[in-house]
Amino acid sequence: MKTKNLIDEAIALPIEEKAILIDLLIKSLNPREAEIEKKWLKVAKKRLTELYSGNVKAKSGEDVFIEVWKKFE
Repeated sequence: MKTKNLIDEAIALPIEEKAILIDLLIKSLNPREAEIEKKWLKVAKKRLTELYSGNVKAKSGEDVFIEVWKKFE
C-alpha cells in the first residue's frame, strides 16, 4: 500500500478510530518502559483520588500558566 493511500484511509476514519491510530503511532515512536509506566500510573491514580476526595483543588491550565509567568517577571 502506498503511503498516500494509507493517509487517505486514515483521514477517512471516524474520530474515535483516528484517536486510537494516533495513540498507537505515537507509542511506536517512543516505546514506553513498563516500570516507568507503572510508576506514572500509580501517581496518576493517587492524584485522581486526592482530587475526588476534595483534598486537592483543581486549577485551570490558564491559572497555572499565569502563576508560572509571574515567577519569571
